[in-house]
Amino acid sequence: MPQESSGSDWVERLQVGLHYRFRDSTLLERALTHRSHVYEQGSDPRWSYERLEFLGDALLGLLVSDWLYRDDEAAAEGLLSRRRQSVVRASTLAAVATRLGLGEAIRLGRGEEQTGGRGKSSILADAFESVLGAIYLDGGIRSARAFLRRELASDLRMTRGAAWTSDDFKTQLQEAVQARLQQIPRYRIVSTMGPDHALVFAVEVRVGDRILGKGRGTNRKRAEQEAAGEALRRWMAEGD
Repeated sequence: MPQESSGSDWVERLQVGLHYRFRDSTLLERALTHRSHVYEQGSDPRWSYERLEFLGDALLGLLVSDWLYRDDEAAAEGLLSRRRQSVVRASTLAAVATRLGLGEAIRLGRGEEQTGGRGKSSILADAFESVLGAIYLDGGIRSARAFLRRELASDLRMTRGAAWTSDDFKTQLQEAVQARLQQIPRYRIVSTMGPDHALVFAVEVRVGDRILGKGRGTNRKRAEQEAAGEALRRWMAEGD
């Protein structure tokens, strides 16, 4: 567990791993303080990382969009959006946060600690965004951009070769849902109809307990794509 002092060893070690030295190390401490720790200590709620995470989230979207825009001048808006979504989704950010050791450094309340908070993708992704926000406040946009490009370089490059087909509704739906809820859509065969040589599959897709879409097809894959397409249209219409 990290210590409370801004001059403690964990702060020093983490800055080495981040390849960034803070002028104001209390920004780094705040970036890694979960609200459960703040409430448990009876401190000012503003001391948690939530405000920095808000700032970091906006920076993440801007800086990744800027990189993608410059990387491929011929890419249409839809393709750029899907590439961006694959980079900024919680699972990607959580993996980077784990590599940087942010999970070990986050200050959690006892309850969150006991329920495995250090390994939760949502908390790890938030921590990455809050650290990005802290670096921006401490060193400006150039420092934030350098940090982001260094830590997400491989993820950004990987989007160049990804198969972003316009009719791959399952991939698009999964990315949209993960970005907002850190969940994965679940598909279920509701029924099969017709003779063995001409079966029709009926499938539904759920997010949590909610049915988002239904589809039919002559095989499971086609039925799932149809269900995902309906779910994606509904998801976008609701403002995601």
